[in-house]
Amino acid sequence: MQPTRDEQRAILAICLMAAFADGAKSETEREQVRRIAEGLAPESGLDLAGLYQEVLLRRTTVETASAALREGGTRQLAYEMAVCVCDADGARGEGEQRFLEQLRANLGLEAREAERFAQTADQVAEAPLAGEGAGPVVDRKEIDGMVLNYSILNGALELLPQSLASMAILPLQTKMVYRIGKAHGYELDRGHIKDFAATLGVGFTGQYVEQMGRKLVGGLLGQLVGGFGGKKAKGLLRGVGSAATGMAFSFATTYALGMVAAEYYGSGRTMSMDVLKRAFAGMFSRGQQLQGQYAGAITERARTLDAVEVARLVRQA
Repeated sequence: MQPTRDEQRAILAICLMAAFADGAKSETEREQVRRIAEGLAPESGLDLAGLYQEVLLRRTTVETASAALREGGTRQLAYEMAVCVCDADGARGEGEQRFLEQLRANLGLEAREAERFAQTADQVAEAPLAGEGAGPVVDRKEIDGMVLNYSILNGALELLPQSLASMAILPLQTKMVYRIGKAHGYELDRGHIKDFAATLGVGFTGQYVEQMGRKLVGGLLGQLVGGFGGKKAKGLLRGVGSAATGMAFSFATTYALGMVAAEYYGSGRTMSMDVLKRAFAGMFSRGQQLQGQYAGAITERARTLDAVEVARLVRQA
């Protein structure tokens, strides 16, 4: 069952509240989320710019947004998306944990099942940077191949309907940058990688909100199956063509992030902020072109993915 327009608006309101639940978002991050809300508005027919203001001014609350969701599937979807928004840029803080507990109670969801999904999301968000199956990267040719493989995988994850699949794109991007830095003699931590991505304009929280918001307003998220997290996916989203925008975005973002990281750490971290931003814009355009070339490989990769095993996939990548 596809959420109605009112339910879409309520779910997006909950996602925006989740994005600001920790109280620590910078003005840059707030601006990114605002731009994303405005960008989704033409696709949705909803006044998302107004909704953004309502959330910031607390005119829309957890209680009112939750009350607009009447079906169990849409309530579950709203909670899952909120958990993933909170986990998108790392482990949840106390403010985010309080928000999620309040949301769960207002949605009337069973505590044990909700916690099970939250724990799985944590496993994805906090997977070790050094992957279990990731071997050393030696030269630039190998790095370029690794970046392409991550880009294909993240494009494929965008085709899956589960909220956790889209969230897994973010730690995979983090692990990719970690491996590139290590190949050049830098032992990076999550904080450094997050700052590096933010310099390029890639905010992890905003990226997830945009990914899932596009799926939601594009009619690509129906009622989930099999309880929290879903059981084995019933297949790809209906109409892979409808997900092409999201697939292209995730492929191109991952490709640009990896290629610029290779240049940056390969140069001894000497590139200025302006140079980094220009390089990212150029590589993003290049990634958009390449996505069409690898669309078949992305779709085929998606057919081999089991969204239930996302946590294992992220650990091994």
